[in-house]
Amino acid sequence: MNRFSKEVINVGEMASGALLTVPVYRLKGDSSAPSVYIQANMHGAEVQGNAVVFQLLELLKNISVKGDVTLVPYANPVACNHKNGEYTLGRFDPITGVNWNRMYHFDPSIIKPFVRESIGKDDAIIAANFKQLMIDKIEQKLEHNAFGLTTGQRIAYQLQRLAHQADYVLDLHTGPISSKHLYCPEYAKASAQYFNIPHNILIPNTFDGALDEATFCPWWQLQEAFAELGIKYSISSKALNKESFTVELGSQEQIDLDAALEDAKSILCYLQHKGVIDAAQYQPQIMTRFACYLKDYKAYYSPMGGMVDYLAEFGKPLAAGKPLARILRMDNYGDGDPLHYVSLENEVLPILHFASASVNQGTELYKVFTHFFEL
Repeated sequence: MNRFSKEVINVGEMASGALLTVPVYRLKGDSSAPSVYIQANMHGAEVQGNAVVFQLLELLKNISVKGDVTLVPYANPVACNHKNGEYTLGRFDPITGVNWNRMYHFDPSIIKPFVRESIGKDDAIIAANFKQLMIDKIEQKLEHNAFGLTTGQRIAYQLQRLAHQADYVLDLHTGPISSKHLYCPEYAKASAQYFNIPHNILIPNTFDGALDEATFCPWWQLQEAFAELGIKYSISSKALNKESFTVELGSQEQIDLDAALEDAKSILCYLQHKGVIDAAQYQPQIMTRFACYLKDYKAYYSPMGGMVDYLAEFGKPLAAGKPLARILRMDNYGDGDPLHYVSLENEVLPILHFASASVNQGTELYKVFTHFFEL
């Protein structure tokens, strides 16, 4: 039976002096195979990832583990304890208002100087040096920032320091009321078929502050910088093979341990494909997988306030003109139209919708795939 080590890291302090802590579980691989970093619950209400981490820990006890595995539940102790009545908030830092998953760091100006210094070196040396450079940059932000860091930055950078040490990074999230879907870098779309996830969003080489971007954009931009010099290094090569995904596990504010077991097995299918584990029983399901590019993943905002009956089913193409939802306006009853149907002019694939039936005009009602295709 494999044994995990456990460490509790301090990621900040509260006004009372109480420490903000995060548990880190590690399993040492028995070879030089690729390593993986998996974290959950960066947003407070997105708790299903913790159940998935639990199931992974249980399954990995009896699996041949080749590469190092690091698992971090409760990644954000501020967010997961941010309650308002019976609801967990914790999507935004309550002090700064910034999305907790938009505080990671990447400075693209490091790329070209590194490339100039690396010309002629072996792929493995380049990969090791670049990994160390990214870790060093994060440590500089943590230890040598003259004007200090926000609470969110301090948490994010310490998690990112762990993530940069791995070859593959999985950041576990959920939506409000949501289907399972995967944010996948465009260059890694072939890997999406190894997750048992039917909906995939292909994201470009653009850093917008999220963990997946902070850990794959540097490698992608590194390759592009070499290509500009006519040097062909590939992020699919063994030394430079780095991938990062945001894994959306369904809806927030609930855990389902049975579903978490299936999600954990899905992740193990990917890890088996990548050689992190040696467990041939984990093979991806045969299913229809849909995808769209990030630019075609659209939010639909409510045209009016009211009480919403969400009609469109997740994962089923919705024909143009068919209703997404109907909105009840009881204030209009008797002297107007109390029921309004809303629809779109083009075929879409609904992915998630707002958690509450009560919406203001301009609330993000649905998010949908447009111009989608089979992967």
